[in-house]
Amino acid sequence: MKSGFVQQHLGEAARILRRLDVGAIEKMVRQLAALRRRGGRLFLLGVGGSAANCSHAVNDFRKLCGIEAYAPTDNVSELTARINDEGWAGVFAEWLKASRFNKNDMLFIMSVGGGDAEKNVSPNLVEALKLARQLGAGVVGIVGRDGGYTAKVADACVIVPPLAPQAITPHTEAFQAVVWHLLVSHPALKVQATKWESVAAGRKGGKS
Repeated sequence: MKSGFVQQHLGEAARILRRLDVGAIEKMVRQLAALRRRGGRLFLLGVGGSAANCSHAVNDFRKLCGIEAYAPTDNVSELTARINDEGWAGVFAEWLKASRFNKNDMLFIMSVGGGDAEKNVSPNLVEALKLARQLGAGVVGIVGRDGGYTAKVADACVIVPPLAPQAITPHTEAFQAVVWHLLVSHPALKVQATKWESVAAGRKGGKS
């Protein structure tokens, strides 16, 4: 067992937390609040661990914030059919087209690299982002390193500071969860109490 790894990893996380861009997060809150006011839908896109984060976040945005939200990776049958028949690069863009994605809607990208067409890294995210920009739809994201294509085109984007080059992926995907939980807990977005907090409040205050 490598001595000091736990302390090192937690220390890195603490430094990253202090360096998160508060202004970018607040801008995301405003973008999401505006999305809800206009009745738009939120489409969360990610691959690998970020796809799992998208699935979790869909639940939170729908249940806690009253925002209609979807993740194409939740439907493995359609996802794999499109990959098989149409290719990996266009899978998200074609899924969005079938969902009648439009200018009132928004993409929420969760990705370590943010997409890079030249390096052929997450080209499916790049194609979806291009579609969003063509239609005039909103784009927000939580990404790592320099943020890739997502950071270049997003209306609001949180870049997880790459303070630990040997652990870019675990820290980025971990802080995706930190930031989206912050968003769904923000008073400008949250409309439904979380279960355990409401239970605790009921016990403290007695029967209503």
